[in-house]
Amino acid sequence: MPVILAQHLTKVYRVYKKPPGFLVALRGLFRRRYDEVRAVQEASFSIEKGEMVAFLGPNGAGKTTTLKMLSGLITPTSGAAEVLGHVPWQRENSYRRRFSLVMGQKNQLWWDLPAEESFLLNKEIYGVSDEAYRLRLGELTDLLQVHGVLQHPVRELSLGERMKLELIAALLHSPEILFLDEPTIGLDVVAQRSIRECIRAYNREKGITILLTTHYMRDVEELCERVIVMNHGRVMHDGPISAILERYSSHKRLRVRFRTPPGEHELAGLGKLVRFEPPTATLEVERPDVPARSSEILRRFAVEDISIEEIPIEEVMANLFQGTERPSA
Repeated sequence: MPVILAQHLTKVYRVYKKPPGFLVALRGLFRRRYDEVRAVQEASFSIEKGEMVAFLGPNGAGKTTTLKMLSGLITPTSGAAEVLGHVPWQRENSYRRRFSLVMGQKNQLWWDLPAEESFLLNKEIYGVSDEAYRLRLGELTDLLQVHGVLQHPVRELSLGERMKLELIAALLHSPEILFLDEPTIGLDVVAQRSIRECIRAYNREKGITILLTTHYMRDVEELCERVIVMNHGRVMHDGPISAILERYSSHKRLRVRFRTPPGEHELAGLGKLVRFEPPTATLEVERPDVPARSSEILRRFAVEDISIEEIPIEEVMANLFQGTERPSA
């Protein structure tokens, strides 16, 4: 049985459309016009225990709204969902003790207090025993290497340190499901790597189910085997990240290093020349033509090295969200 089951989840917001002009706006006090914004439309999916799944999509795609419905913060307009056997928006205490929600742009720690004070408050709220609290806090501080900052007021810490402590606060009561909404946003490369390593280790050791929204493809490539792609509130893809490349990228790239650099005109007809920095050239070639074009390059030129690469996932996703098709080579 899946631990998360969403069936035709839909969330529609009514947004007041304020017209320009004082008199027209005054009239709007008595007769208002509303627009409907469909944040999520008929989203259906299921997630098994222990899976780590990424929600991908541009801003406004419906990712965060979906997480908020699954965590019970908002009620859907229509559709149904079941998480750990509970209907999330009924907000039962027995459910709220079994999951955590971490939002990269919102704080749960008290700003002017040391993080450990917030941890102790969470300990009491969730009814964590003294022994379990000491054990889990020790494990998590070791994992994230934040021993030296627990007694510092949160406002004095760097963004990366605060995010690590937010993650600890979310995991102290050993939730079965962790909702992560852009946990690495704004962090430097070192902090991002540390957060990813912690998430991966915790998922592997504890078997926790994790749903992650992010705009950083590195997060997805290193953490998640499965991705759910949303755009305009709809689920466009649900499956392995490799399937996105196969489905939405009809090209591959040939990166060639020549012993004797050819002229740019000599590469015409071999594919779309993406980059030419002699002695190296990068050509974009349709997938079915890759073997023939590779053989032709090796036959016609003195080649020191050649590699066949996928189009970077960031470019594929950008084209997917924009609804563009790649031009033929």
